Amino acid sequence: MLLCSRSTIFAPFIAKPSPNLFSFFTRKTHLLSLFKNSPIRCNHNYFFGKPIKDSNSFGAHDLFVNKKAKFCNLAISGTSRRNEKAAGGNVMSLREKKKARREAPEGVLKFKLDKCSKCRDVVEGLRLYDEARENGVELNQHHYNVLLYLCSQNGGENVNDLRKQGYEIFQQMIIDKVPPNEATFTNAARLASAMEDPEMAFDLVKQMKSFGILPKLRSYGAPLFGFCKKEMADKAYEVDAHMIEYGVVAEEPELSALLKVSVGVNNADKVYELLHRLRTSVRHVTESTVAIIEDWFKSKHAAKTGKENWDVRKVKEGVARGGGGWHGQGWLGCGQWRVVRTQMDKEGVCGSCGERLACIDIDPRETENFAISLSKLALGREVKADFTRFQDWLQQHGPFDAVADGANLSLINQQTFSFSQLNAVVHRLHGMSPSKKLPLVILHKSRVTGGSAQNPCNKKMLERWKNSGALYVTPAGSNDDWYWLYAAVCCKCLLVTNDEMRDHLFQLLGTSFFPRWKEKHQVRLSVSQSGIALQMPPPYSIVIQESENGSWHVPTTTNDDLETPRQWLCATRPIKS
Repeated sequence: MLLCSRSTIFAPFIAKPSPNLFSFFTRKTHLLSLFKNSPIRCNHNYFFGKPIKDSNSFGAHDLFVNKKAKFCNLAISGTSRRNEKAAGGNVMSLREKKKARREAPEGVLKFKLDKCSKCRDVVEGLRLYDEARENGVELNQHHYNVLLYLCSQNGGENVNDLRKQGYEIFQQMIIDKVPPNEATFTNAARLASAMEDPEMAFDLVKQMKSFGILPKLRSYGAPLFGFCKKEMADKAYEVDAHMIEYGVVAEEPELSALLKVSVGVNNADKVYELLHRLRTSVRHVTESTVAIIEDWFKSKHAAKTGKENWDVRKVKEGVARGGGGWHGQGWLGCGQWRVVRTQMDKEGVCGSCGERLACIDIDPRETENFAISLSKLALGREVKADFTRFQDWLQQHGPFDAVADGANLSLINQQTFSFSQLNAVVHRLHGMSPSKKLPLVILHKSRVTGGSAQNPCNKKMLERWKNSGALYVTPAGSNDDWYWLYAAVCCKCLLVTNDEMRDHLFQLLGTSFFPRWKEKHQVRLSVSQSGIALQMPPPYSIVIQESENGSWHVPTTTNDDLETPRQWLCATRPIKS
């Protein structure tokens, strides 16, 4: 007889449904005894995996469930099959089938619950749930996930009742044999964490693997932040290790929480590690994270941490190996830290300690790999023939010293598209060019076929750029962002645009190499009554830096105002001669 695995949380409910799932989350000892002693044949694979024969539980037939099958739509697809033929026996069109699904009880419930989710109306959501149960409406995965989300996100006076109801809905989902997905586990983990049980929240995340589900960054939020809130540093590190094992990259909120709990328990090695992880993946940090870093450097434990003597050769080798700006050899020096907020001058010299920041090198191979990955992304989202034609054109007419995002530059501080402003930028870049070559101007077809483009002067200017091989017009339906970014990366040249490149398209490029490339290549434009001004890339890297003598400089995030100086945290201590 097959016993339930201790890692399978759902089987006991199928074998012996509990009247209250709340007790499941608050009585883990009792739950483990259920796993150990249950005589019932139970295995989570009735959700996923191979066919299962079980005449006791399911009757004498095979229940085959493919991991990729979307069983959340069973109820809706059943309605669809019942209505595949309209009156008179005619097969329904695709449009009619969609309408039938929308108007089915399950479809109506989905629409209403989605509305509740948008407004975070948990009361109405729970009322709809009760009504659906009373009327025998079959709930699918999406219905349950929305309800779990509503219960996990809402607070207020009745918060405990809401969490309890959420657990009961979770239990009913399992009883109804509706397969969970990542959102199910994530919302269930949030429910556990809201009841201040991060241990159970983490257990839920760990059990995702047995259901063939990969956790996402959001899946780890409940246990990680829960453990950090309770100052359970070792458990928080365990969650972090689990994230790393599954290839989930922590972002600033997660790293900041880990940093805070590490500072709280005086774990100097972990603080050092997390500062370097912030340097790698976040680069410049928010005010709340800077405050945590500041607290560390001002602490007594930080003053006691560090090497009085170190191998200078190893430190220098570490700096050279990393391209500058860090060495990774541990805390250097000893004694009280001097911590101040300051600014860097145009050359990257600290206004407090006088140290010059490094300009961290980019490995040429990284640029080549980035160009390849960028090309693959563009070819997957643009008309392949169009983008391939552009690549061939660029190979023939390039390289360029600068690429101009024509649409962006023409609209800065302008109500309408300004060719004269774009021309002024092109003229300035031409004068700065080492090869005395015009910059490549990227414009969408719509910008050069109508409106002010038909003005004789503008038309003549566009024709001159085209004849010089300095204008590329992207075709109708294309996204010119792919074109100007790819051109700048391939030519290893300056990119002139005020686009901060933060939308979904640029998020596809990842958070490691792209910010470093952008920092070294993006030129921004400011427009005032006195004319245009180009803000060139800084001669130093805006990233957390660790110097050869053990000092630290931490840049803060800033808004898009080019005139606002960036603030830095400078942490130094006396150097013994």
